[in-house]
Amino acid sequence: MLWKPVSQGGTAIVIRLKPCDYQKIIAHAVAAAPNEACGLIAGNANEGIKIVEKVYPLRNMDDSPLHFAIDPREQLSAIKNMRSLGITPLGNFHSHPQTPARPSEEDIRLAFDVNASYLILSLADTEPVLKAFRMEGGAPVAENIEII
Repeated sequence: MLWKPVSQGGTAIVIRLKPCDYQKIIAHAVAAAPNEACGLIAGNANEGIKIVEKVYPLRNMDDSPLHFAIDPREQLSAIKNMRSLGITPLGNFHSHPQTPARPSEEDIRLAFDVNASYLILSLADTEPVLKAFRMEGGAPVAENIEII
């Protein structure tokens, strides 16, 4: 098993996402398919709860179904917008067009920010599946997502 569930250690993290932002992530992933889609999430965090206030769909510079690279100019523009709105980066999201919503070896290798949440949206099944993880002690740990 590549990652452990929240119950096996660490502080539980809950990511709260509005239905419209969840749909924005899905729409971005569907539009990018068969390639991976990517973007940033931003908002506020307090005592293990991350409230997403804004989703930033960004371009996958790699145009690949197997990996993504966020366009640095778009990323900088999103960060500037976050600052102007008084919100902070909470993490990123990307899609897995044909594989499950679990971190790949590459996802784990590139997830170096222990404060970030990494959301993965799978389009492999009939219905999209969104999951999240963070890095803890060099290993991915599942986070909880609430669509509210």
